Amino acid sequence: MRYCFLLQVRPDRLAEYRERHRAVWPEMLAALRDSGWRNYSLHLRPDGLLVGYVEADDLGAARRAMAATAVNARWQAEMAPFFTGLDGGPPDEGFEVLEEVFHLEDQLARTEART
Repeated sequence: MRYCFLLQVRPDRLAEYRERHRAVWPEMLAALRDSGWRNYSLHLRPDGLLVGYVEADDLGAARRAMAATAVNARWQAEMAPFFTGLDGGPPDEGFEVLEEVFHLEDQLARTEART
C-alpha cells in the first residue's frame, strides 16, 4: 500500500528542519525500517507544506509499532516545535493521509489485463 500525507512546517524553521533531516538518527532510521515503513520520503515546499510518502503493508500497524519505540517519542518531541496545526500533539499523530486517486502502474496493469 502507498500512503501520502501532509503537514505544515513553520516557515521560520525550514532551514533547521531540512538540516535535521540530512542526518536522521540511525536508531530512528532502524526503527522506521523495523516497523514496516518502506520507500519513505518527505518533500518540502518553500512555504512549509510538507508532503510525505510511505509504503507499508498496514500504515496503522506501522504507526503503532513506531509509537511503541522510545526513539520515536524522543524524535517526535524534538520535531513538534517545527510544525503548525498539531494542537500540541506529536507530528506523527497529526498528519492528514490523502486519498490516492491515480497510480500509473495500477492503471497500466488493468489495461494490459484486458488486452
